[in-house]
Amino acid sequence: MEIPGPEPRPDGGVGAVAAAGGLHLYQLQLHARYGPVVRFQLPGAETAVSVADPVLLETTAHIDKRPERLFEFLAPLFETGNLQVMPADEHTPWRRTLLSVLAGRPSHERHFARFTALAAELADRWAERADGEPVELQKDLTTLSLRMICAYALGGDAADPDSVVAAFEEVLTEHLGRLYQVPAGTDGHGTPERRAERAEEALASLRAMVDQVVLAHRPGSRADKSDLIGTLVAAGERPARIRDTVMVTMLAAHHTTGVAVSWTLHLLGRHPEVAERVAEELDRVLGDRSVPEYGDLRRLTYLDMVLKEAMRLYPPGPYGARETTGPLVLGDYEVPAGTTVFYPFWAVHMNPEHWPQPEEFRPERFAPQEVAGRPRLAYVPFGLGPRSCEGAGLAMVEAESVLAVLLRRFRFRPAPGHEVVPVERFVLWAANDIRMIVSPRRAPG
Repeated sequence: MEIPGPEPRPDGGVGAVAAAGGLHLYQLQLHARYGPVVRFQLPGAETAVSVADPVLLETTAHIDKRPERLFEFLAPLFETGNLQVMPADEHTPWRRTLLSVLAGRPSHERHFARFTALAAELADRWAERADGEPVELQKDLTTLSLRMICAYALGGDAADPDSVVAAFEEVLTEHLGRLYQVPAGTDGHGTPERRAERAEEALASLRAMVDQVVLAHRPGSRADKSDLIGTLVAAGERPARIRDTVMVTMLAAHHTTGVAVSWTLHLLGRHPEVAERVAEELDRVLGDRSVPEYGDLRRLTYLDMVLKEAMRLYPPGPYGARETTGPLVLGDYEVPAGTTVFYPFWAVHMNPEHWPQPEEFRPERFAPQEVAGRPRLAYVPFGLGPRSCEGAGLAMVEAESVLAVLLRRFRFRPAPGHEVVPVERFVLWAANDIRMIVSPRRAPG
């Protein structure tokens, strides 16, 4: 049976994606019209098939290849090859090493106090703002998330963390600008040539900084399971690959955590009854403490449900992609080898068969009994299979620590007259940021 989808267009599908407002919105429209499996055109893919049914996704979960052309824009960031598309035989041991650190409690616990301290510094800055002056959540929280991942990946060995943050921002702005074809002269930072030069200078500076930290880890020294660079050194990775791994870790974590927290606060500002229940849980669990300890997270069950529901409605990464290495059967359809298979996370999360009234914000969807009644892949904010996000556990710890600090101290409400419009910018972004009014709350005692 032929996979349904729109008629081919001479422009290769670019116009349809643009008219929809981005690929994530286009996929929502496609699945609403054609069903759970859709064939569509996409630049960089000869044949693309999008799958929004969690049961059918299980059929694809074993695939360990990403389509190289779709990830070419990241290649300049790496010296030893684009880590996002490394071959499966090389990827498997590399992933195992990363998971031994990123997914482990020792790593999370070691860095937790630094995470909460950085979040508290941001809270102090917000507390000093003029009464009623709105904050720009995405701007402040993505900067915070970059500081957190710099502290995590580089440890205490970075002589000037602020310079690392600035350099990484310069690199990301340039390469994401190229990906999304940002018009020249609109950012106030000079000619395209000068911007490219500054990005190259920043990239060289960042590599030199990471190299210094790598060299400080002597081969043969015993690394604990909380030290990313030490573990990579102990695993025998060469210095350039270690540096590239640190770079991709920073890239993946930079926007996602800050964006997830931003959308969560956006939703809480529009649902004050849910925000009040979160505040009550924080008061009960933290007592007279202003910031949580690592062991508190397992008791902040409602906060965890709120964050997961926010990432269902606004998944930080709106889609993933794989390439079939052999024929694949998806329900009634046969997909040939070499097909780009898209995972439209947003469409999966809005599937009404598994999420009744999917557009509504209901944290109770993530109560244990509700989770048990859904297919495993109905919720995939970090992807699935052997190419899923290695830092998923770390991202949840970071996001919950930041939310706990901020919601312990503040109430959030929408800035009057400000419209929040989701757009796809490598992550699911808000076009003109998320502006909110922040006011102090008084905890009991």
